[in-house]
Amino acid sequence: MTEKLFYQDSHKSEFDAEVLDCEKTEDGYAVILDRTVFFPEGGGQYADPGTLNEEEVLDVQEKDGVIRHMTRRPLNAGTKVHGRINWEERFERMQQHTGEHIISGLVHKKFGYDNVGFHLGADYCTMDFNGPITPEQLREIEWEANKAVFENLDIQILYPSKEELRDLDYRSKIEIEGQVRIVHIPGYDMCACCAPHLSKTGEIGLIKLVNMDHYKGGERIYMLCGYRALRDYRIKEENVKKISSLLCVKEYEAAEAVEHLKEDQKRLKDQLTSVQQKMLRYRALEIEIDGPVTVVFDESLTGNAPREMMNLLLDRGASVCAVFAGSDDRGYRYVIGSRTEDVRHLGKRLNERFCGRGGGKPEMVQGSLSGTEEELRKSMLVS
Repeated sequence: MTEKLFYQDSHKSEFDAEVLDCEKTEDGYAVILDRTVFFPEGGGQYADPGTLNEEEVLDVQEKDGVIRHMTRRPLNAGTKVHGRINWEERFERMQQHTGEHIISGLVHKKFGYDNVGFHLGADYCTMDFNGPITPEQLREIEWEANKAVFENLDIQILYPSKEELRDLDYRSKIEIEGQVRIVHIPGYDMCACCAPHLSKTGEIGLIKLVNMDHYKGGERIYMLCGYRALRDYRIKEENVKKISSLLCVKEYEAAEAVEHLKEDQKRLKDQLTSVQQKMLRYRALEIEIDGPVTVVFDESLTGNAPREMMNLLLDRGASVCAVFAGSDDRGYRYVIGSRTEDVRHLGKRLNERFCGRGGGKPEMVQGSLSGTEEELRKSMLVS
């Protein structure tokens, strides 16, 4: 079995060891050492990144007490190696994982919910609880969790005997065979866990619960701790400063100013729609209705305007009306309609000749195609 130095000292980042074996795998080599500070993937936490004799460690896995370090090149058995983990990444992960214990312990104590899912990703840490939590309750949990941080409590690692374990009230997601390792944060949590943790709660720095989703009848909570929380705050602070500067308001007034801006935008949009409707009616009055098909080309028509233009011309007595919005370079959207004739054959003919797509009902077809105005006008004149 590999000696797990990360359990003896979670803050140890370098070590010396001997290569016991090196196995060829599909993706490289699995290096087995007599001792290691590399934490293998497990308990919702990724394996530690780092190097062995400057050889990158791609992954770390454990099976039956033996830890395998995956590398691209072999390290021969009997070789002495110097290992180094990426300490900054390990420390950040310990900040997240220790913060998760505090949150999960508080939720369990306050509501009786279990943490039924945990993932420590590269961006967020997520926790899934099997019961509902309101945003107000979440803010209370966050406040209490940061009290634990500021108290700078000692984080205890316990290895109780089977008899002692029976008397402990601890959280655990699965049945554990063999020696159970307990992470205890006095007053907040006691949980079976295999991952390395911080020595004191103060090392977490800050716990921030940034989002929540309803998930499988409960809640999924998104959390950032320590350096991750600080980076998140810097990004959001920078954005708020830019927004407040653009709107010429104080930072704490930015949200209210954006709300007013949104109201103004809606009002102006409604006014613009009204003006566009009037202009559309005036434009329709200027179009001459002549021949079996009234054809209109107008690059300025967007949204529902082509269909509205068609209906206005049908109201004026056009037998069949075809409206094209777009340009020769970008292609055209079309809508063709009639109150008295089946226009589906017109749409089918356009689609076949101009690589178009679309369809509809006897009284109206619509779609898009590629072609020139001259070609399209000639095609519409063919009976």
